[in-house]
Amino acid sequence: MLWLHPPPLASGGSLASRGSVPSSRFRQESRGERLGGGAELGTCDLRIQLAMEQFGAGHQPLSEVPAPAGPRMGRWALDVAFVWKAVLTLGLVLLYYCFSIGITFYNKWLTKSFHFPLFMTMLHLAVIFLFSALSRALVQCSSHRARVVLSWTDYLRRVAPTALATALDVGLSNWSFLYITVSLYTMTKSSAVLFILIFSLIFKLEELRAALVLVVLLIAGGLFMFTYKSTQFNVEGFALVLGASFIGGIRWTLTQILLQKAELGLQNPIDTMFHLQPLMFLGLFPLFAIFEGLHLSTSEKIFRFQDTGLLLWVLGSLLLGGILAFGLGFSEFLLVSRTSSLTLSIAGIFKEVCTLLLAAHLLGDQISLLNWLGFALCLSGISLHVALKALHSRGDDGPKLPKGPAPSADLELLLWSSQQEDDEEYFVTQGQQ
Repeated sequence: MLWLHPPPLASGGSLASRGSVPSSRFRQESRGERLGGGAELGTCDLRIQLAMEQFGAGHQPLSEVPAPAGPRMGRWALDVAFVWKAVLTLGLVLLYYCFSIGITFYNKWLTKSFHFPLFMTMLHLAVIFLFSALSRALVQCSSHRARVVLSWTDYLRRVAPTALATALDVGLSNWSFLYITVSLYTMTKSSAVLFILIFSLIFKLEELRAALVLVVLLIAGGLFMFTYKSTQFNVEGFALVLGASFIGGIRWTLTQILLQKAELGLQNPIDTMFHLQPLMFLGLFPLFAIFEGLHLSTSEKIFRFQDTGLLLWVLGSLLLGGILAFGLGFSEFLLVSRTSSLTLSIAGIFKEVCTLLLAAHLLGDQISLLNWLGFALCLSGISLHVALKALHSRGDDGPKLPKGPAPSADLELLLWSSQQEDDEEYFVTQGQQ
């Protein structure tokens, strides 16, 4: 039996380039190489020639072989992946909405019967610390890798300012629920982006541009229109939440600087919450001792309780708030890490709309047409800011950072230094708006 081997490839050639049927030129060259120029083909050479012609006649070149039905299967796989991505994103957005909107209405509901918002916030901080410590322990046991623990020098010098600003932001925000409605709180708290931009310019995390000035004007004008001649306006509560927004600008700016220090290793939000909560608790304690300490010590709901059932109900309600606060931070982290910070920002804008609609429907908040126009103007400013950040982060001229490379860390609903649409993005929050 005669075993046939295809002709060797020329230098730099490919399998598809050698054709199907050996050409006459190839046969002539082979004849000249084997028999020397004008020699006649022998019987063996003739057999080889005929066999090679038959081999070529029954086979198509590789370039002409029809491709299998792969594109259809690939298109189907892409459709399934797209549907799964959409379902996952929708589920994470709904989870984020449940915790974020839920904790807002929870704070308003609890402060109606429990008039100690600072004590409530401190208990929430303790619950968040316990859950973050438990999460760190579980991750360490499963991965067999030690979690980051800062030294006392780094802890006090670098973490303490951020913790103090965060404690005041959260504490004043919860305190304001004693006096103002959910709608006014939501609208005023949305103005925090003004102070975030201001402090970002001060700390040179942002560059002054005309678009940023337009964002500031839109949000400030919307806030003025929403509060102008509001029938449920309260000066004390408005001052508290506005002060919280001002401190929130410092908080998120310091948090950004903290997370940009890669040597600290606090890019994971669980580690960040674990290190922030103790100092936040201590930072909020003086305010609690001055404004609520004496009244709480004589209250029958906690220390001088006479009804055990009432005490358990109060403690259970406070524990629920801590769980919601931890869940909010974790849901935000999941949403950002599985999608992108832009998704979180857009979801946050619609969350504000849902909160106002629910406040008007469930709590009876009175919102006039002028207030709705102001809210729409404010949302347009926030949307413009989000769009500018998204476009700016995709370019090569990102904002200058204090030092080191830009980390993949999103800090807040409306502020991030660099956007990455993959699973290496981390988000930190303290579970309170």
